[in-house]
Amino acid sequence: MAQSKAQRRVTRNHARYRGRHEINVVPMIDMMIILVFFLIFTAVFTKTNILELNLPGADSAVPDLPEGLNLEVIVRKDKIEVADRGTGLLKTVPSTDGGYDLTALQDYLKLVKTKYPDKTDATILLEQEIAYDTLVQVMDTVRVFSVGEQSWTFGELFPDVSVGDAPAVEKQS
Repeated sequence: MAQSKAQRRVTRNHARYRGRHEINVVPMIDMMIILVFFLIFTAVFTKTNILELNLPGADSAVPDLPEGLNLEVIVRKDKIEVADRGTGLLKTVPSTDGGYDLTALQDYLKLVKTKYPDKTDATILLEQEIAYDTLVQVMDTVRVFSVGEQSWTFGELFPDVSVGDAPAVEKQS
């Protein structure tokens, strides 16, 4: 079968432009690689501190506690109480106008640490609706203290911290 001139011209034109209709993905892949490197090198890497807390299980029984101090720091809405589980209240640190007096709490805990140097655990008990930021500040106060004027040197107070709910205050009539 013979083709007409017009038919041959159309076939020749189609053959000439064959392959030009495909999408070239190489530049797109190049841009993606550059973007990945840019995002990796400009990412902000933060150091996350993780504290291990000793939380009781739902069905765990109370273990036999050794004789000595069982330190409890009870955070109430208007004060912080330092107590021993066995003997009761040791000291009350009232709140100031600016909030909780954490320096007075830390000073008292330093005195407790001098009397019980081997003691490393403490329990922080919180009333309902105490702010999370307050919990973190009290935990830091109970765990460590700044040595000297350098803020990067710390001494250890009671690093093994447990958290729980504060007992209800008995209303006196």
